[in-house]
Amino acid sequence: MKNFNIQYHFLEKELQEEILETGIHKIFKANETLIREGQFITSFPLVLKGLIRITRNNDDGNELLLYYLKDNEVCAMSLTCCMAHLTSNVKAVAEEDTEVILLPVSLLDSWMCKYPSWKQFVMQTFQNRFREMIDTVDTLAFLKLDERLIKFFLDRHEKSGLKTFTGTHQDLALQLNTSREVISRMLKKLEKEGKIQLSRNFIDFSGLL
Repeated sequence: MKNFNIQYHFLEKELQEEILETGIHKIFKANETLIREGQFITSFPLVLKGLIRITRNNDDGNELLLYYLKDNEVCAMSLTCCMAHLTSNVKAVAEEDTEVILLPVSLLDSWMCKYPSWKQFVMQTFQNRFREMIDTVDTLAFLKLDERLIKFFLDRHEKSGLKTFTGTHQDLALQLNTSREVISRMLKKLEKEGKIQLSRNFIDFSGLL
């Protein structure tokens, strides 16, 4: 974590030192779960490098994408559960190999009072995530499924810089809350239009950008 102080330069020096002393450095592999729905959260991830997908699942196993976390971000939903001493209402999965610092929940309240930069960081996190969740609601309410699929790829690129998606058609279907057959049909249509390139468990959507 030699670049931590540079990456999080906006935090007070004393807070940076506390994070390095109390936090646990960990690397999660792609598709590894960080947080499960229903579990009590004893620590929450501060992202150093990588990408984390935050979702909710229904009883049928369908997944609703809420937002992504990238470098210099924490999960607002996890923070909310921590502050209210509730079980997690979201699932967090590493989209790619992701490096984090796991911060103990017990220090959250004291840092909010002790360090103005941490309070500002957390408040900004809530604001950003709220805006993204409103965007998710608008997408579900007002966009057709084919438009949602394209937006899924564009949002992925905007958040991570990636121009590809690694996973099955079923993975996409779960994230967009539809069937694999529908997703496969839409992907084939986009491929015929020259907007994406399909191969086994891999989609190159650079043609959409």
